[in-house]
Amino acid sequence: MTMIRRPSPRLLALAIAALLPCTAFAQSDAAPAAAAAPPAQQAEPQPAENPQAESPQATSQQPAAAEPVTLGAVRVTAERRVQDIQDVPMAITTVDGEKLQVLTSGGDDIRLLSGRLPSLNIESSYGRSFPRFYVRGLGNSDFDLNASQPVSLVYDDVVQENPILKGFPMFDMDSVEMYRGPQGTLFGRNSPAGVIRFSSARPQQEFGGYGRVSYGSYGTANVEGALTGALSSTVSARVSLLHQRRDDWVDNVNNGPGDDLEGYRDTAARLQFLFSPSDTFEALANVHMRRLDGTARVFRAGAIRPGSNDIADGIERDKVSIDAGNEQTLRQVGGSLRMRWDLGRTTLHSITGYESVTDYYSRGDIDGGSIYDQFPPNEPGEALFPAESADGLPSHRQLSQEFRLESNEWGRFDWQAGLFWFDEKIDIDSFSYDGFGGAQNGYAKQHQDNTAWAVFASGDYDLSERLSLRGGLRYTKDEKDFVAERVQGPFGSGPIAPIAVSPSDDDVSWDLSAIYKLSDATNVYARVAKGFRAPSVQGRLMFANAALPADELVTVGQTETVLSWEAGIKSQLWDNRMRIGFALFRYTVDDQQLTAVGGDANVARLVNADKVVGQGAELDLEAYLTPNLLVTLGASYNDTEIDDPDLSVFPCALDVGFSFCGVRDPESSARPGTVLIDGNPLPQAPRHVYNFTARYGIPLGDGELFAYTDWAYRSEASFFLYDSVSFRSQPSTEGGLRLGYNWADGDYEVALFGRNITDEMTAVSGIDFNNLTGMLNEPRTWGLQFSAKF
Repeated sequence: MTMIRRPSPRLLALAIAALLPCTAFAQSDAAPAAAAAPPAQQAEPQPAENPQAESPQATSQQPAAAEPVTLGAVRVTAERRVQDIQDVPMAITTVDGEKLQVLTSGGDDIRLLSGRLPSLNIESSYGRSFPRFYVRGLGNSDFDLNASQPVSLVYDDVVQENPILKGFPMFDMDSVEMYRGPQGTLFGRNSPAGVIRFSSARPQQEFGGYGRVSYGSYGTANVEGALTGALSSTVSARVSLLHQRRDDWVDNVNNGPGDDLEGYRDTAARLQFLFSPSDTFEALANVHMRRLDGTARVFRAGAIRPGSNDIADGIERDKVSIDAGNEQTLRQVGGSLRMRWDLGRTTLHSITGYESVTDYYSRGDIDGGSIYDQFPPNEPGEALFPAESADGLPSHRQLSQEFRLESNEWGRFDWQAGLFWFDEKIDIDSFSYDGFGGAQNGYAKQHQDNTAWAVFASGDYDLSERLSLRGGLRYTKDEKDFVAERVQGPFGSGPIAPIAVSPSDDDVSWDLSAIYKLSDATNVYARVAKGFRAPSVQGRLMFANAALPADELVTVGQTETVLSWEAGIKSQLWDNRMRIGFALFRYTVDDQQLTAVGGDANVARLVNADKVVGQGAELDLEAYLTPNLLVTLGASYNDTEIDDPDLSVFPCALDVGFSFCGVRDPESSARPGTVLIDGNPLPQAPRHVYNFTARYGIPLGDGELFAYTDWAYRSEASFFLYDSVSFRSQPSTEGGLRLGYNWADGDYEVALFGRNITDEMTAVSGIDFNNLTGMLNEPRTWGLQFSAKF
C-alpha cells in the first residue's frame, strides 16, 4: 500500500514564502489585458463573436472617467461546459487575445508560452517543431519522434498526440486554456500532468474579419488574418491564414562569410464551415494545414563554460562553426468534424479527428562544431567527434473519435459520459551522414501502431447553494506494437535485426473535488485526482552498440500513475477590480517514465523511477491599480524529487579537459560508470516561474495611446536526470515591450514592439555526449505592427 502524505503546514508556509518575495516578477493570464471589461470568452459549441482574434483592441478603449472600471467574467470549458473560471475546482490559467498578439508579434512559435503561465516550461531540440511540454515539473525529455508526453495538447477538441503535431501555430484563436493536474474523466485522451487547450475562432453569420502585418529584425515578417461570413441562412464559413518568415541570420564561419542558418518560412491555414439548420443541431467542419521550411535547431559545441553553467567566452549568437548540413521541412494536414444534437434533457456530441504529418525531415550537426585534429580540443566550437544525423516521418496518421452525452440543467445534479477511440500509425526514418553535406552512411527505421479506447463519466451535485461536489471515473485500454531495426550502421558498424515489442495495459483513473462558496466573491476548493500514462517505447538504433541484448537496445517504459492533491482559493476583490487564484498541490508518481541518454549502449533508454514526488504553490492575479493601469501577476513554486535509491544513469562520458561538465552525483557501486540520481529534481523543471504584465492606456483624440510590457522569469533547471554543474540552465529573465496607438473603437492599431529587449543570452538545453554542446534562447528583436478589424 502506498501512503499518500498531504501537504504539511511547514510545506504550505514554505511554498507561500517562496512566492511572496517574487510577485514583482509575476503575471497571471486569466483575463484580458485591457482597460475596459472584456466580453466573456465563449467556447464551442456556442457560436460567439471573437473579440480576441478579430478585435484584439476591442477592449482597450478607456471608459469615461466617471464609469467604474471592473474585470469582466472569464468563461472556460475545463469541465466541457461553459463556466465562470471562479466556479471550476482546479487550477486554470487562460491567455487573452491581446497577450497572444503581443507574444507572437516577433514570430516566435508555441514555445513563447514557456514561463508565461505558472508551472509551464516548453523546450525543443528540433526548433519550431517537436515542442516538449512540462507542467508542474512533469514532462518527457525524450527526443524520439514517437515519444509520449504526460501533457496533452488539445486543438479544437482533438488531441494532438505526436510531438510534431503539438507545434501547430497559434493563430485566429478564441481562447487558450491551461488545466493543471491529471485530466481524463472529461477529455478523450488521458492526461496525467495537465492539458493545454486551444480553441479556434468559429464562423459567424455576420461578415467580418481582421488583418495583421508586422516586420522586424532579421527580416522577420508576420502576416495573419481571417474572414468570416454567411454562405446561406444555415451555413457560415471562416478562413484563417498565418505566414511567418525570417531570413537566415547566423553565419556558419566554417564555410566562409554569409548567413546560413536560423531562417524559416512557416505557413498555416484553416478553413471552417458551420452548418446550423436549427437550434437543436449543428456541425462544424475544420480543415487545416501547415508547411514549414527552414533550418533545424543550431547546436553549439563549447557553448557552456567548463565547470560552470555560464555561456562560454567567445560565443556569439550570430556565429557558429559546424561541418555538417542543416535543414528542416514539415508538411502537415488535418481535419475534424464536431457535431452537436440537442435532445431535450441531454445533448450528444460527436468529435471526429484526423491528423497526418505527410512529410517531415530534420537534419543537423548534432556535435555542434567542426572536427578537431588534437585531443582534447583547445577552444570553443571544436568537436570531439563528428555526428550528423537526420530524422524523418515518411508516414504518419492519427484517427480519433469521441462520443459524449451530457445533461442539460438537471437541477442540482448534472452529468456527462463518453466513449473515446484512438488509432495512430507512424513510420520513423533515422539517417547518419559523413561530414559536411556528405554521403549517407547509416539508416535505421521504426514502426509503431498505437490503439487506445476509453469510457469515462463524471457528475456534479449541488449539496447546497454554497457547496458542490464533483466526481469522475475513466477506464482506459492502451496497446502498442513496435518494431525497430538498423539497416546500415555508421562508422562501419553493422546492421541490427528487427526487434519487436508489444506493450499494453489498462487502468482506472478518477477524480473527486469539492468547491465551497465562502461569499459571493470567494470560493475555496479541494481536488484529488489519479492519472495514468500507458507504456512507452524507445528504440532509436542509429548509433547503438549492436553487441548489447535486444532488451537494452529497445526499452519499454512501464505504466506510470499519478496521484495529485490540490487545494485553492479563487476570489474577486476591490469591487471586481482584482481577481486572484491561489493553489497548493502535492503529487506522487509511481513508476514514472524517464529518459536516460548515452552510456554503453549509445542510445536513449526509458527507465522507471520507483517514485517521484512534487509539491508547490501557484498564483494567478490581475488587478486594475488605476482606471488606466492593469497589471497581471503569475507565480509558481515547484519542488520535484526523484525517490529511488537504486536508480542510476550514465552521466556525460567525456568529463575531461575542455569538456568538463562537473557531475555531482555519487557513483553507483552496482553499475560501474553510472551515477545514482536519488534525490535529484526532474529535468527541465525550474523551481520558480514568475511572470508579470502591465498595460497603461491614455485617451488621445478619438483613440488611445498605450504601453504594454511583459516579463518572464525562470530559475535554473537541470537538462538531464543526473546533477551537473554545467548541464543546467541559468536563471533567466526575458522581457517584451509594446508601444502603440489604437483608434476607431479599437478597429485599427499601430504599434512598435520588442521581444527579449535586454538581449539576454542563455543556454536552454544541451547535448551531453560531446563538447558541452548547448542550444541558445531567441535573440532580441524589434519591429512594427499594424492591425485592422472590419
